Amino acid sequence: MSKTGQHPQAAGVQPGDPWTVALLLRGLVLVAAALALLVPSGLVPIIPVASSTVAVTPPQTGPAVIPLGASTPTPGPLAVVTSEPATPAVPRVGVIAGHAGSDSGAVCPDGLQEAQINAQVADRVVARLRERGWNVDLFDEFDDRLAGYQADVLISIHADSCAYPGKTGFKVARAESSYIPGNEDVLVSCLSRYYHARTGLPFDANTITFDMTRYHAFYEIHQNTPAAVIEIGFMLDDRQLLVERQDVVALGIVEGLLCFLEGEPTP
Repeated sequence: MSKTGQHPQAAGVQPGDPWTVALLLRGLVLVAAALALLVPSGLVPIIPVASSTVAVTPPQTGPAVIPLGASTPTPGPLAVVTSEPATPAVPRVGVIAGHAGSDSGAVCPDGLQEAQINAQVADRVVARLRERGWNVDLFDEFDDRLAGYQADVLISIHADSCAYPGKTGFKVARAESSYIPGNEDVLVSCLSRYYHARTGLPFDANTITFDMTRYHAFYEIHQNTPAAVIEIGFMLDDRQLLVERQDVVALGIVEGLLCFLEGEPTP
């Protein structure tokens, strides 16, 4: 210290001189620029500063896209489809006992009546068909239920008279003006073949009359119901078959109906 108690000032430097401050700042800028040129880029570490702001993803527009394979769904129980077998339709058959409820039909000299034979054979046919589970309707000759009758088949059972000694055989016919001739031809064929095979009687085509081809019931039932009339034999020369072997007669008719409704059996 001087004797006066004040610090001596550096020579040429005046505190608070603006020119001096400017010179110092300029020197610092030059030093910083020199250092920046000398230090290679990338050597100056950049320290990331954590931000407290949470990035918000802008909402997407349009349909959502689900990446495939992003997750494996748990398989549920598989639906089991079972097909039940179709229930076969039960056939419906109409059977007319010729002359029943009307008259006796043909009568032999000894009193044998056609209507009696027809009814007995018809009852046996109905019984055999019902044993198969079929729906069977038994009709009298002139039955009100025949009007518009619909079924899978209709058969009318008759027998020939005793007026022709030495005559034997049977015959089957359909309506001469049938709405379904092809179908009814099959019915006539089935009945003829199977009845002949069962009874041994020959087919007698020469005695088919208008009473058969224009049989009243053909024009009373529904036009789409196949129908036929059968004359099962002559009451004189075929009497033993018609009276004593009625089960055979009935079986021949039933087998003919089976042929028509179920088809020919496979050999």
